[in-house]
Amino acid sequence: MATMRRKFTPEQKAHIVLEILKEDKSISQLSSEHGIHANVLQRWKSEAVQNLHQLFIDDRKGITKMKNEYEQQINELYAEVGKLSTQLAWIKKKSGYGSDA
Repeated sequence: MATMRRKFTPEQKAHIVLEILKEDKSISQLSSEHGIHANVLQRWKSEAVQNLHQLFIDDRKGITKMKNEYEQQINELYAEVGKLSTQLAWIKKKSGYGSDA
């Protein structure tokens, strides 16, 4: 019978990686305590260390870009609504639809 693969939340992984980084216990000790293979713990540690710099990236420029694109799209949609409204009014006038006659 196949065993179910355990899944860890990002919070659980972070907690375990912090324990590794504290170096109070060896990876093999933590491996035994948590029931996780030492190679997996090494991989988590290396991923955490490699991606640590991303915590300090200022993403406000990305948010500003998204906001500007959104506002541009809204303006284009309003322009399209205005154009269609004008066309509809012209068609109604030419067809005699909605006139008082």
